[in-house]
Amino acid sequence: LPQFLIDWINTTLKQEHIVVKSLEEDLFDGLVLHHLLENLGSLKLDVDKIALTEKKQRQKLSVILEAVARCLQLEENQLKWSVESILTKDLLSTLHLLVAIAKHFQPNLAIPPNVQVETITIEVIIVFIFVTMDHRDLSQDLVCLELGRNVADDAFDELFSRAPDRLDAVKQVFLQFVNQHVGKLGLNVKDIESQFADGVILLLLIGQLEGYFLNLRDFFLTPANTTEMV
Repeated sequence: LPQFLIDWINTTLKQEHIVVKSLEEDLFDGLVLHHLLENLGSLKLDVDKIALTEKKQRQKLSVILEAVARCLQLEENQLKWSVESILTKDLLSTLHLLVAIAKHFQPNLAIPPNVQVETITIEVIIVFIFVTMDHRDLSQDLVCLELGRNVADDAFDELFSRAPDRLDAVKQVFLQFVNQHVGKLGLNVKDIESQFADGVILLLLIGQLEGYFLNLRDFFLTPANTTEMV
């Protein structure tokens, strides 16, 4: 089914020189959906063609999905997709959305019958391993904290109370992570407490992760007072 839908989209949007290779990676920002709806239903959507930030993508998807719900005459409780699920590249939601659009605008399209999708729910367990170098017995200096999503704060509290001597090792791990990314901007963080205090390094770090875009005009690169830091 995914390949069938990819071929259908590419055929439909061929004249617009749009090529979709992955439903998850190419549809989440709303650009392809925008073109597809305008092409199939002659819908004029009052949104920008290209949305670079997550906020803009969320707004764009909201307009698109509201238009789809109106065209398909669906109530909110009938929808098998949402702005959040499409934005987070949920394949099942994307498939439901595309099949609904195809059935409405091209009812004669030969969609493969009896398609079944197996879904797996994964609960993420984050494991932090902190090692302090000691030539006598490394096994005695290994601290391993298994953190569930809802107990991260408790685990860090336990680290502070039971293994305060490991804090420097933890800081070094975080510093290495930070400098790996902000180093691309010619920056170097040596002290987490002081250099993160005004928020600038944190914002620049966020801007380097996962392709996020932060407009430099939205914050002060050299804050001069508490208000600018906030």
